Amino acid sequence: MATILRDWSYRYQWLYDGISRLAALSVGGEARFRQLALQGLTIHSDTQVLDLCCGSGQTTQFLVKLSQNVTGLDASPKSLQRARQNVPLACYLEAFAETMPFADNLFDVVHTSVALHEMQPQQLRKIISEVYRVLKPGGVFTLVDFHAPTNPIFWPGVSVFLLLFETETAWQLLKTDLPGLLTETGFDVGEPTLYAGGSLQVIQAQK
Repeated sequence: MATILRDWSYRYQWLYDGISRLAALSVGGEARFRQLALQGLTIHSDTQVLDLCCGSGQTTQFLVKLSQNVTGLDASPKSLQRARQNVPLACYLEAFAETMPFADNLFDVVHTSVALHEMQPQQLRKIISEVYRVLKPGGVFTLVDFHAPTNPIFWPGVSVFLLLFETETAWQLLKTDLPGLLTETGFDVGEPTLYAGGSLQVIQAQK
């Protein structure tokens, strides 16, 4: 169960940003962390990109440097307000990830960063199905999120972080076979790339 620090981190942007920067040190800093899931992707100026659960635009700011067609989607009006201020070059939409108001086969790339661990198992399946629906054939779903550490040294730090700032859904994700869920939905899934002692996973799946 998360502590009051979780509530404060969402209420106060400065606290959330500070926690993010501290956690990102394990992979070389905030900027590198936000671009982990973008490595190896081909994104042109006309590529249709969806930043799913975009938050305050932490990764959106890098996506708009690659494409002129970036849409950020989030369910939080406060986060979207910050995103519009931080990254005005993107378009934004308030909606839930499991019921996206987009046409089929619309996006070339769908990206999400440390958001899936917030979802209940049934939500997670719906979101993956929705991502598959809105992606064009050949489109890529790229994500970074928690993973059960493969290096035991990282377990204490991950456990403390999850206890302080996350809920039971984050613990559930550590036991979830994300590549398996993506494959069940129809994605062609590459081997996950692990970072920070295996505590972070990057997955790129093609429709």
